Amino acid sequence: MIEIEDLWHTYMLGTPFEHPALRGVTLRVNDGEVVGIIGHTGSGKSTLIQYFNGLMRPTRGRVIVAGHDLGSPRADVAAVRRAVGLAFQEPETQVFERLVGDDVAYGPRRLRLPFHEIRERVRWAMETMGLSFETFKDRYTFTLSGGELRKAALAGVLALRPRVLVLDEPTSGLDPRSRDDLRARIEELRDREGMTLVLVSHDMEEVARLSDRVYVLHDGSVSASGSPREVFGDAARLAAAGLAPPEAAQVVQRLRDRGYPVREALTLDEAETALAALLERTR
Repeated sequence: MIEIEDLWHTYMLGTPFEHPALRGVTLRVNDGEVVGIIGHTGSGKSTLIQYFNGLMRPTRGRVIVAGHDLGSPRADVAAVRRAVGLAFQEPETQVFERLVGDDVAYGPRRLRLPFHEIRERVRWAMETMGLSFETFKDRYTFTLSGGELRKAALAGVLALRPRVLVLDEPTSGLDPRSRDDLRARIEELRDREGMTLVLVSHDMEEVARLSDRVYVLHDGSVSASGSPREVFGDAARLAAAGLAPPEAAQVVQRLRDRGYPVREALTLDEAETALAALLERTR
């Protein structure tokens, strides 16, 4: 779905304030998988994902999205943006209509779809995000809670029926209950809808739990890639990029370092199972 090869990006090129944000990035997102992208603040994550749906066009390197070469002046950028939906970190930047239903319908209306298809897309997107269509379609957007606003923003992207959904810090700033609910919705998109997902997050537990593959960005370059277990199992390389494994994995590793016979764990669920087994053996 997405192929990036030797991509470079420099802000304010040719000025005294020139700053390279991407340095030869190469990555791939395959159809139907979940790819996590992690990195310290300033590593280039936000710049990179703007290439995924044509917000930026490559001047050095190669970007192919859904078969469209974005380096070509003849690239069908509109088709790329239909194929790849991008949900930014701050939902208020993407929610601007007064009513929730009108906001979710904005994209499909721009596609000039028939009214009945727009309504069905809006209903599906809202229900998928846990917003009852009948309850929320006539709600004023300014009355929504933080979690509801985040879901409404995501529903607006989903209503376009993209083949790829790019999520930039989707659970950032949410309370624990809203965060868990939104994670469950994302898992449903992966498991039930088979949607290709790109997850950009500082939450290592979230990335470990949801991703099939992970890329680590450091200083604009890919410093590591592989399965979550491979990437998060290399604590030294993560530390060099200013990152650390999920907290649950760190706790289990400390126990192992002290000689406790506990199985390796990556996520909170795995750690819970491993610790329960340890306690059972030591009774």
